[in-house]
Amino acid sequence: MWTDKQRGLRVSQEELLCKNACGYYGNPAWKGFCSKCWRERSRPPGSQRQDTRPSSDGVPPTFSKFEEKKNIEKGRRISTVRRLFWGSSSPPKPQEASESHTKMLKAYESLEPGDFTGFLKILRSPPSQRLQSRCTAFLNTMEAYHNLQIQKQSDLVQDFYQSFAEYFRSFPETRVTQIMEHVEKLIMTRLHKWVFCHDSCDDEQKDLALQRRIRSLNWVTPQMLSVPFPDEDTPVTGDPFLPAITAIIEMDAKRAPQDKLACVSKCSQHIFEALSTSNNEPANADDFLTSLVYVVLKANPPRLHSNMQYMIRFGLPHSLMAGESGYYFTNLSCAVAFIEKLDGPALNLSPEQFDGYMRGQRAPAALRRQQKANATQKLLEELQGRQEKLHQGVDALNMQLQKWVQVVDSQLDEATSQFDKVQKEITSQAEASEVVTSSAEDGFQQREEEEQQPESEETV
Repeated sequence: MWTDKQRGLRVSQEELLCKNACGYYGNPAWKGFCSKCWRERSRPPGSQRQDTRPSSDGVPPTFSKFEEKKNIEKGRRISTVRRLFWGSSSPPKPQEASESHTKMLKAYESLEPGDFTGFLKILRSPPSQRLQSRCTAFLNTMEAYHNLQIQKQSDLVQDFYQSFAEYFRSFPETRVTQIMEHVEKLIMTRLHKWVFCHDSCDDEQKDLALQRRIRSLNWVTPQMLSVPFPDEDTPVTGDPFLPAITAIIEMDAKRAPQDKLACVSKCSQHIFEALSTSNNEPANADDFLTSLVYVVLKANPPRLHSNMQYMIRFGLPHSLMAGESGYYFTNLSCAVAFIEKLDGPALNLSPEQFDGYMRGQRAPAALRRQQKANATQKLLEELQGRQEKLHQGVDALNMQLQKWVQVVDSQLDEATSQFDKVQKEITSQAEASEVVTSSAEDGFQQREEEEQQPESEETV
């Protein structure tokens, strides 16, 4: 299943489905079963030991007593949740529906898909007061008993989902699914700090072990996994799977299981986009799974095991068992299982080569070329940055020179205009002085003539 010299990693569609042939997706965490079949097949250790004992009368052991005990225990648990939710051990009867109840159901029928804010407004409205009080009581109870075993808390949350869904049993299945997605987000956003990476389980140790395992495999190249990477001659500015790596890393920051699952779906969609751009032929399931393994190895997502277990324990079952999100999550589980069991033959390497890579004694030629290419690209980017700064400096200097020339031209124009004004004033003053001088000379000459005329008369 895991090795193939042609493709590197191959998983058929049938291998992703539940071993019980129920039609839902299986999961390595459930030994290849879906969550529903896995819960039905799970047996408490004490009951298994009791059933395997030989009977005193020689009759082969049966599971009738265990089934009876299991049903009683499950009935008690569901009754407890129903008492928290309904106030009694049974849901309200249809004939007890009132006008406010009908109005509340109509409000939920008009709820738009994905409108979590609208869901909260309806839940806080007076007709939904009963539902809101039951949610608050359940949350307070879960917080008060947060020291319970993580599996018991998971069972209580799943039973609460079932009890809540019974209230909308008259709705179409798609509408109930949309409402339950809002309920899951409301409940698990509040309970996240109490149940995520719980002290009663070893999720933290497995997280550290998985991170060390992925870190030790940092030498694995896309070629070893048969990932359809772009050709060496094809210009690529960066890793085409970088958006997928970013999406899977963002999963740890989310609190609701559906939001974490949305990051897995977003990562998978980015992988398909990268495959479609880097390969001329359409992407197939084998290329997707190998690419997902590569993305997980490069991303090394924080607390990956805890996040996956959190979605398994407290997410809505239909989200993980069917549909697009179920397919993506199943492939992610297969990718993690492949990484945990990764060996030389899975990468077309001999055991000696694989051990040498794991010990750091050797590095693949492709990895060395990639490191050199990365160093060269980094140098080119640095030189390009310097060139851009130089161009920016030249442009800034040209702008300053243009401004200086404009200022000088304006100053010259102003000086020329002032010089013309001064020259005109000087010319006008000179003309005025000439007029005054000529008029003074004429007056002086006239006076002389007048003085000479009386003298001539006296002489006569």
